[in-house]
Amino acid sequence: MIIDLKQLEKRYKGSDAPAIAGLDLSVEKGEILGLLGPNGAGKTTTLSIICGLLRPTGGSFRINGEAAARCRGKIKSLIGFVPQDIALYGTLTARENLRFFGKMCGLSGPFLAQRVDACLRMVGLEDNAERRVDTFSGGMKRRANLAAGLLHEPAILILDEPTVGIDAQSRHVIAENLRALNRAGTTIIYATHYMDEASQLCTRVAIMDHGRIIKEGAPAQLIDSQAGCENLDEVFLELTGRHLRDGQ
Repeated sequence: MIIDLKQLEKRYKGSDAPAIAGLDLSVEKGEILGLLGPNGAGKTTTLSIICGLLRPTGGSFRINGEAAARCRGKIKSLIGFVPQDIALYGTLTARENLRFFGKMCGLSGPFLAQRVDACLRMVGLEDNAERRVDTFSGGMKRRANLAAGLLHEPAILILDEPTVGIDAQSRHVIAENLRALNRAGTTIIYATHYMDEASQLCTRVAIMDHGRIIKEGAPAQLIDSQAGCENLDEVFLELTGRHLRDGQ
C-alpha cells in the first residue's frame, strides 16, 4: 500500500472534540480513492496531514513505506495537492503561475518550460496561457489549480473538492484528466460532495463522519450492502444522517 494511516488523531486547540479520532485508512498504489463525508467530518484535516501541512496529535502514518514523521521532505516530493480554495495569484498569468509553482517544486530550465506547456495542454488552457488568472471563469481557475498540482509529476495526487461550483464541461475535462493520470500509474485521493463523481470515477470510496471512517468499499459494493439504497447518495445519507451540518 502507498498510504497507511493508523489510529490517526488531530485535536485543534480550544476544540471540545477531535477533528480526527482514531482514523485508520489504507490506500493501495494505483487506485482512485473517494473520500466522502458531511461538513466537519474531518476530510480536509486528513488530507492536510497526509500532505504535511498539519501535524497529527496522535497515531502514525506511512507513505510509500516511509514513516512520515522521519521523512517529510522526501514524502512531499511524492505528493501533488490541489486544495479546495484556488491557490493561484490572480494578477499573474496562467503560465506565470505555473512557472512560479514549478520553481517551488525544484523544477527549472527547459524541463520546467516543458512541464508548464504540458500541464496547460492537459487542462485545455494553452490558448489562455498569457491571460491573468483573475480574468478566468470559475472552471478555468479550477483547471489551472489542477495543473499547478501536476507540475512535478507526483506519484500521489490529492484533491480536495476540485470541481465545486464549476460548469459541466470543466468537470468533464478534470475527470478525464484524472482517469488518464490514473491509467499512467498515479494514485489519487479525491474528496468530493458529488456522489455521482465518486460513483463514476473512484475505484473505492471511504465515508467519514466524526473523524473516523465508518464504511468503505467499491461504490457498487456499498450500494448492494445497504438495504433499500439504489445509489451512493442514498447510502451516504443513510450512514451519515439527513440533518444539516452548517454549524460544523
